[in-house]
Amino acid sequence: MWWRRLKTYRPRSLLLQWHITDRCNLRCQHCYQETYSGDELSFNELLYILEQYKAFLNQTSPAIKGHITITGGEPFIRPDFFALLDIFASCRKQFSFAILSNGTLIDAAMAHTLKTLNVSFVQVSMEGAEETHDFIRGQGNYDKTVSAINCLVNAGIRTLISFTAHRGNFKEFSDVADIGMQLGVSRVWADRLIPQGNNSLQILTPDETRQFFTMMNAEAKNSCQTEIAMNRALQFLIAGGCPYHCTAGDTLITIMPNGDFYPCRRMPILAGNVMKTPLKNLYGCDLFQELRDHHRIIKGCEGCFYERICRGGLKCLSYALTGSPFRADPGCWYVR
Repeated sequence: MWWRRLKTYRPRSLLLQWHITDRCNLRCQHCYQETYSGDELSFNELLYILEQYKAFLNQTSPAIKGHITITGGEPFIRPDFFALLDIFASCRKQFSFAILSNGTLIDAAMAHTLKTLNVSFVQVSMEGAEETHDFIRGQGNYDKTVSAINCLVNAGIRTLISFTAHRGNFKEFSDVADIGMQLGVSRVWADRLIPQGNNSLQILTPDETRQFFTMMNAEAKNSCQTEIAMNRALQFLIAGGCPYHCTAGDTLITIMPNGDFYPCRRMPILAGNVMKTPLKNLYGCDLFQELRDHHRIIKGCEGCFYERICRGGLKCLSYALTGSPFRADPGCWYVR
């Protein structure tokens, strides 16, 4: 029976988004965090979690393909961050790793060190043209972000720009795509704002979501060396290609600075804590089984042609607005 297969399910790959600290030197207006301090695991406790992750990857033959994106808060704030990256670099046969950062602490010397560690990529956020970006992230931050990107690209590191779309900035995506192409980044991608934490900005309406994706697709068609990625929830409705579906609880897991275990940072449903319950047990919990149940019908998607492959679109947005990840994406213009 299919529900028995769910309990013994093992993914082909497993992305761990690992938040190692809540500390951050910025106070962005759309931040998911409510506080910038709190319980933070010691270095040895981080290594204990890493061993759990490695054991999970190696429990089957062939081993599960692993990848860690390490972030915060701002990960570069931790004084032991590079010691942790050194250990990651020594485990490259088991998993690859990347860094999500605000970029403000990255200079040329740091970029050179990251290159020697063979980091897969570094992602830096940009929120629009200079005035809008600084309004969201702080005065003078735009110049720091551009400087960080220059350092990373010049060091030969694959560099990504992420853009968080909301009503106040989505029309400036073209500005971000243009600067990304000028700076020579590998990819510019975007996702929609999730109303959590200290967020003070407004989410897109369904009509604005369609308008935004149409704008993105136009940029994607005009871009040559820099990829304008269109592989997030609902974007296939404009760009075509393989429909995206949420992977939270399936090939994506999240660990917070205190060890709390979520399907996704943007879907903060607590499944447990890896310092108290082994990661492999938490991965098999009822919540995660439900999230990866391909047979479940999403409320509001009944009868949609893409029902089985889209699986409800942006589940974290549904959860934020309705309290359930099993309702149709509130930004979907197919749902009326």
